[in-house]
Order: sequence, then structure tokens, then C-alpha cells
Amino acid sequence: MNTQIATTANNSIDITMAEQNNRLSNAISREHKRLSNFIRQRVSDSTEAEDILQDVFFELVEAYRLPEAIEQIGAWLFQVARNRIIDRFRKKRELSIEQLTVTDADEEDEWLDVNLPALDGNPETAYTRANLLKKISEALDELPINQRDVFIAHEIDGLSFKEMAKTSGINTNTLLGWKRQAILHLRNRLQTFYNEL
Repeated sequence: MNTQIATTANNSIDITMAEQNNRLSNAISREHKRLSNFIRQRVSDSTEAEDILQDVFFELVEAYRLPEAIEQIGAWLFQVARNRIIDRFRKKRELSIEQLTVTDADEEDEWLDVNLPALDGNPETAYTRANLLKKISEALDELPINQRDVFIAHEIDGLSFKEMAKTSGINTNTLLGWKRQAILHLRNRLQTFYNEL
């Protein structure tokens, strides 16, 4: 009798697994085209879009193994796809900050030196330099405090990004990003002044 109960239980598990696999296959077939279009509208690279689609379906298969059933598979798939797309954009943004090259950093080391007229004793140059410093000061006051502080610490106080990261506990790439934002703001604000020179 125990053997009969065990056989019945095994058959029941087999039927449940087969039923589950069938539901899973149907869900993937039903949602594949719609989900693929949804992802491709948001991700221009077709290879990346296909990778995201495969990741979403893989996650669905993994979730089907859990004891809690997914009630609305379509909604669940689209939510997972959204999350994957957001993760992709976050990674790209982080990479773009990390890819600031040494050349960029070196160029920014001397931003004030490159953009300020030299002190050569000429009264006209001194006047232009004083006006430009005033404009730079005003533009710096418009920046968020983190960008302004990093710019001043690096350009005026001569601190390296490694020193700032060590004392502040903030990632070097974040500090580089803040300085880059400060420089972009300054270039934008000072463009009119340079055009008048």
C-alpha cells in the first residue's frame, strides 16, 4: 500500500511539473512578441535588447520553481523587463563616469590656468583677469555644493582626487564626475564673456 501511495504521489508531482512546464511555455509564446517590442522600443542595440529579453525569460523560469505562483505573468514580465532596462542605463551611466581618461583629468587639472589670462603686468590683461575671476566666482556660487567644493579643492587648493576620496569617503569616480559637471557649467556660463573678448 505504501508503494501505491508513493507511486500516486510521484505521478501527481509529474503531472504538476508537466502542467507547470506547459503553462510556462504558453506564457513565453504568448508574451514573447509583445515583450520583445517593448524592450526594443527602449533599447536601440538589438543584441542588448535580445539579451534583456532572454534574461527576463530566464528569471521567469527561475520564479516558476518557487512555491509562490505568479498571478499575472504578463505584468510580472514587463516589470522585470523595466527593471533590467533601468539596470542597463545605470551601468552605462556609471561606465561613462569611470571612462574619464587620464588625459581628461590632466586637462582639467589646469582648467583655471588654461582659461585665465596670464599675469604679465599688462593693465588690460589684469582687468580682464579680474573680471573673469569675478564671473567664475559667480558661476561657482550657482553650482550644487558638492560640485563647487570639489572644483575648489582640486583647482585652488591643489588636492588630488585620491586625497579627496580618502578624506571624504566618496568614490574617486564620483568626485571626477562632480568636477566635470562644474567645468561644463563654467564653460557654459563663461561662453558669452569669452565671445566678447
